Amino acid sequence: QVQLVESGGGLVQAGGSLRLSCAASGRTFSRYAVGWFRQPPGKEQEFVASISWSRYNTYYADSVKGRFTISEDNAKNTVYLQMNSLKPEDTAVYYCAAERSGIGSRRVNEYDYWGQGTQVTVSS
Repeated sequence: QVQLVESGGGLVQAGGSLRLSCAASGRTFSRYAVGWFRQPPGKEQEFVASISWSRYNTYYADSVKGRFTISEDNAKNTVYLQMNSLKPEDTAVYYCAAERSGIGSRRVNEYDYWGQGTQVTVSS
């Protein structure tokens, strides 16, 4: 069993930065890949970034590549999403999720555990 808690969302102006945190509990968390997804208002959930169980491989959606960075602090069992150069279209509820296979899939239905989400609002 893995529990995930996101934090760090908020309101920021376009061009600004935020860092989201995904704190995990569970003995086997290090064997899971972790993904960040988001759901913009009125739209479906979409992939943002992921990191494989080895923490060597990272993947990004084209829309955030070069602006967002996913990383982990193993000692704190926390995965981060550093978001720079934010745009109004980044406005969404952001979720972190854990994937048992460890690959770091881009597919929502490949993930086994989800956090409650954190709101990110980017004003123009």
